[in-house]
Amino acid sequence: MKKIFYLIAIFSLLTSCVSKKNQVIKQNILTLKDSYCKAPFLYNYSKKLPSYNSDSIVAANQELKGMFSDQSILILNALGNLDEVHKIVELKKDSTLNSQVKVLQLKSVINSKITIALTELDAVAAEFDCEGERVAQIGNYVDNLNDSRNNKLILYSIVAGAAASIAGGIVKDNGWSNAIDIGGGALGAGFGLATLNPKGRKVEFIHSRNLLRDIWKDKLESPNFPPFIWYMYTEKKFSNKEKHSIISSMRERWLHYQFEDDKAAADQSVIFSDGGFYRADDLHNRAAMLNQMQSATRTINQNINYLLLDLDKLIL
Repeated sequence: MKKIFYLIAIFSLLTSCVSKKNQVIKQNILTLKDSYCKAPFLYNYSKKLPSYNSDSIVAANQELKGMFSDQSILILNALGNLDEVHKIVELKKDSTLNSQVKVLQLKSVINSKITIALTELDAVAAEFDCEGERVAQIGNYVDNLNDSRNNKLILYSIVAGAAASIAGGIVKDNGWSNAIDIGGGALGAGFGLATLNPKGRKVEFIHSRNLLRDIWKDKLESPNFPPFIWYMYTEKKFSNKEKHSIISSMRERWLHYQFEDDKAAADQSVIFSDGGFYRADDLHNRAAMLNQMQSATRTINQNINYLLLDLDKLIL
């Protein structure tokens, strides 16, 4: 009887520890449930996008081709600074002090627009980063929940086997002893099989401001992105091979790696909704997708850097 008493005491202590751990995890999930990454002030960006007639824009500015790359010309057009650049080209033909002052004034106007574009890039990348961290945190908590559940089931399996073994040793009747052994083994096996749940626990996660939804739909339907950033995402000239835009290539990778080429499943995924109940795999997929978009956003800085270098060459 002492063995049974000790067994029950150990079981109670372990389950108590697991229960307290679960309470902490659930409280953390409640804290992370809604987004803390949203800006305190929502800026209503205009949905008016720059022209996508890239070939026509480049052709109309042939005189700039020797000084600027096609991508730099398109960025200047998107920022509304082509007129200033043309004026600088004309003023550079005159070496008087008055012309030099005007050149610097025009460059200041262009730099102001570029600064706004850079801060927009930083803001969008920062929100992707923040959301990625938030999702990763709650994903880790769900992993812990699943681990705690499995640990409890393993504990129950061990206790069931030990209890059956002790009870089988106490009971003298062979028939009852065998029955207890079989029952204890079956119960332990049942707890063991329960740990093989491939999907695990679910948790509610809200993101009404969903940065991935417009990306997946390839359509700017929300005020989440400034028009300049969206233009850079969707203009093919800014991708490596100029055949697919940044987000078109991103969507293809998501479809293949995150959704195993199942378009219907992707369209219905909680990832592109306002939020809902997530499993750990979905949370880890969402975190990966947010981090990929953060990286893609930061690469646009390279294009602006080349533009600044071209501008400096023009001014000097």
